Amino acid sequence: MNASKGSPDPNSPDSSRDDPYDAPEEALDLRGRTRGQRIVRRIEVTLIWAILLVGLAAGGVGYFGWTYFTTPGPLDSEVTVVVPQGSGVRAIANRLADEGIIEHPRLFALAARVSGQHGRLKAGEFAFPPALSPQAVLEKLVEGETVDRFVTIPEGLTSVEIVALLQQAPALEGEIETVPAEGTLLPETYHYERGIARPALIAQMQAVMDKTLAELWAARAPDLPLSSPQEAVTLASIVEKETGVAGERAKVAGVFINRLRRGMRLQSDPTVAYALTEGKVAMERALTRQDWKLDHPYNTYQIAGLPPGPIANPGRAALEAVLNPAETDAFYFVADGTGGHAFAKTLAEHNRNVVKWRKIRDSQ
Repeated sequence: MNASKGSPDPNSPDSSRDDPYDAPEEALDLRGRTRGQRIVRRIEVTLIWAILLVGLAAGGVGYFGWTYFTTPGPLDSEVTVVVPQGSGVRAIANRLADEGIIEHPRLFALAARVSGQHGRLKAGEFAFPPALSPQAVLEKLVEGETVDRFVTIPEGLTSVEIVALLQQAPALEGEIETVPAEGTLLPETYHYERGIARPALIAQMQAVMDKTLAELWAARAPDLPLSSPQEAVTLASIVEKETGVAGERAKVAGVFINRLRRGMRLQSDPTVAYALTEGKVAMERALTRQDWKLDHPYNTYQIAGLPPGPIANPGRAALEAVLNPAETDAFYFVADGTGGHAFAKTLAEHNRNVVKWRKIRDSQ
């Protein structure tokens, strides 16, 4: 009997190609994926979630680290810390934690390493203000923002006085065994760091004086009655002690230059005071006529010309005044009661000024 016209022959070799209900060797899911493809897909999803979780965790750690690194620290008052030469980042971090500047030394050290700054931390004395963040602390150490220490040497001090001043300056080390020669130290403000040796600072002052004097001597006025830079320092030390008025220095220097050219004695009271004290102590009384008669090589009332050496350490302004003095016809000056001086061309005029000064002095 023949099969019906619309029914396929199950025994036909091509009948399975068009049968939608005939399953393949590997089962398909609703999306047409095989079992192997489903496994691969699950692995991919798992990896994606793992990556996301790791990223979230890393982000959390990073956020915590950044928050710690930029949040104000626990310090409530300024602290000074000395970082010794050769200190490693761990030692520095522990020291900072001990001083209460940071809270987590390990995190600080890690941050320094991660940022590549651990090898750039400077040694020295550092002042840390309150509530400084670890980031700011690290920057201060990297930039080497050490404590600025200064010592100011006033013009006109003797070398003994300068040594005494340096002995009292904080954070300097070592002793000055030999007092420097008078006039070899340039008075000004010097910067130094903790631990600098006092003799090293003295050497710096001498070097600055040598450089300054060479510069000013080369630019001196012509035809000065000074044969050497040393004589310039000697006269500048006298000018320095005679007046503290900046605007008078050049004129006072001009008076002494006039007297040297004329062959007159300088008759400077500060040289008499130096002869009496040898620069070791301050002169605490007024000079007398008897003092002017003192037989001493520094007493310019008794000797002609300049004394054997300086009577103090003059500043740059006094040196400039001596090497480029004001042109004046004055040969005398005396205090005028205002802190300055009255200048005179003749002895008679000078004596009148002296009388005025004595009246002012006696009325005080």
